[in-house]
Amino acid sequence: MSANPTESPAFHSDPTQHPVCYRMAPDRQLLEDGCGAPDCQNCSHLDSGSRDHGAIRDLPPCLLGLQHHTTVGYDGLHRVAMMVTPECGGSFREQAWEAISTIRAILRQQTDPMTVTVQTVFLADANDAPAARQLFEAYYGEEMPLTLFVVQPPCGGVAIAIEAWAISTRTVSVGYHGPHLVTVEHDGIRWIHASAGSLNLGNRNAYEQSSEAFAALGKVLSAVHASFTDVARVWLYQGNITEEEDDGTERYRELNRARTDFFEQYDFGSNPLAAAEHGHAIYPASTGIGTLEHGLITTCLAVQTDRKDVSILSLENPQQTSAFDYPKEYSRKSPKFSRAMAMRIGNHLTTWVSGTASIVNAETMYPGDVEKQTEQTLDNIEKLIAPENFARQGWSDAGATLADLAKVRVYVKYAKDFEACRAVCERRLGRIPAIYAQADVCRPDLLVEIEGVAFSALPHRAHKPSDH
Repeated sequence: MSANPTESPAFHSDPTQHPVCYRMAPDRQLLEDGCGAPDCQNCSHLDSGSRDHGAIRDLPPCLLGLQHHTTVGYDGLHRVAMMVTPECGGSFREQAWEAISTIRAILRQQTDPMTVTVQTVFLADANDAPAARQLFEAYYGEEMPLTLFVVQPPCGGVAIAIEAWAISTRTVSVGYHGPHLVTVEHDGIRWIHASAGSLNLGNRNAYEQSSEAFAALGKVLSAVHASFTDVARVWLYQGNITEEEDDGTERYRELNRARTDFFEQYDFGSNPLAAAEHGHAIYPASTGIGTLEHGLITTCLAVQTDRKDVSILSLENPQQTSAFDYPKEYSRKSPKFSRAMAMRIGNHLTTWVSGTASIVNAETMYPGDVEKQTEQTLDNIEKLIAPENFARQGWSDAGATLADLAKVRVYVKYAKDFEACRAVCERRLGRIPAIYAQADVCRPDLLVEIEGVAFSALPHRAHKPSDH
């Protein structure tokens, strides 16, 4: 793989001057005190002693992949969200190696030593999963992140794309507990990344697949003394999501039935971090999205802490019917998730936005028009995370805007709609780190779904909101 010399600065081997290519500069810096690089102008030369975790001179020339990433700094931590889509073509292994090399290059730019904790691998073909896992295991060794393989072809005709999250390790303890469980501990907070399920779950029906996957995910959490009451965010990747079962019921509706039955044993309001109830139920934020493989993969993020400056709030959208209140015409047992889950840690706010589509109240808007559906979806997200909505639900000092999104995933039903959808997203969001993947949405008439995570600041205060 070679760089295009017309687009990238020369690659130098001088051991005392290490260039950082402007192509590799983060699109968004959300660090509290800036990136920390002296005289940073997207391409800078740093002294050899400034990075003790690897020499940048060992990197290949500037990679051509779409290496969008965001660096986020808060609570004494440094996080990097990477959305990598290879661009050089070639075989699957060549594309996968380009993506891995790009992740390596991004991490070695950072001012702190970093480790990847969780990654989602989007594949055009399920048969490529073993080769991808082999490459990842060779690269990561004993520090293999929680890795999910989902068969959602990346838009643009490539074979693989990767979303990966990394964290600085100077003050963090990362536990790799096997292929389905990773924990991150820092300053009295423990984050738990857990997964369960399979690309192909045999001949069992959707309800059976879902029940088994939720039970397995609960068992993984219990291995580190956690439960679903600690869960803030869930992802559900369901094969053939809108396909009908033998009795004529859509598979996603059966997933919702199984989720409701499973969640009956948990009181999410009992989570000690949960804000006082503001007139609606409390459930984790969630994405339920289709894949091309006839199975179900589940993953979640749970949080545990005794810190008094940490709390969570489930958010609903004022212009949408809450999913858990949907009428039976949409599902015999309604989907049990919140439109978003927000967490305040000290003076910082993280908002996980659930999979969001072109729905107002409970009705699909603009059937057949991907541009208008994309606009409506972004409108929904904007209203959901707005300060006015936080104030309506009890946190008068909190909120975010579309500019605070650190990354997004955009699921497009039809490949032909990719460019039109991307044009709307880039006009509304700018060059935000993003992965576009082809996937069925949970209703046949929905053409696009978007999820993301926003980071924003809070006023300095020494205690929780008064309405807790």
